[in-house]
Amino acid sequence: MNWTRTFEKTVATDPGTVRAKALELLARREHSRLELRQKLIQRGYPPTQIDPVLDQLVEERWLDEGRYAELYASTRADKGYGPLRIARELRERGVPDEQVTTSLAALNPFWLPKLRELHRKRFKALVPTDVAGRMQQTRVLRQHGFTLDQIKYLFETFETI
Repeated sequence: MNWTRTFEKTVATDPGTVRAKALELLARREHSRLELRQKLIQRGYPPTQIDPVLDQLVEERWLDEGRYAELYASTRADKGYGPLRIARELRERGVPDEQVTTSLAALNPFWLPKLRELHRKRFKALVPTDVAGRMQQTRVLRQHGFTLDQIKYLFETFETI
């Protein structure tokens, strides 16, 4: 079942009201421009009033997609997700490609340790001994968004240990 907010009342179209609601949402957590726009539309504010307010918030740096992308990427990486999945999720949230690339590049030194940690948690660091086991582990690690090169390197380093 899909729940969405619906409001019966009409919302005031004063730009100050839109700005206040936007700042209230930004005070709770960082948002991408697309997320914030969708939340404001969902609350009944007209799109013609939302866009100028968002432009103003970007100019004042209250709304910063670079900051949002960095925070989101590091949070998701800490939860065991890899660069491919995080990049997809950021793009779904309307973050521009250059911001996605920049935020993921900052995490490059941490992907292998995070992959090792995920492997340890999921498979108790057991190295797959046959092709079927390797395929199964690869599939799980790919679902978490790690690249085949990263997974291959992980398995190669296990073999040398």
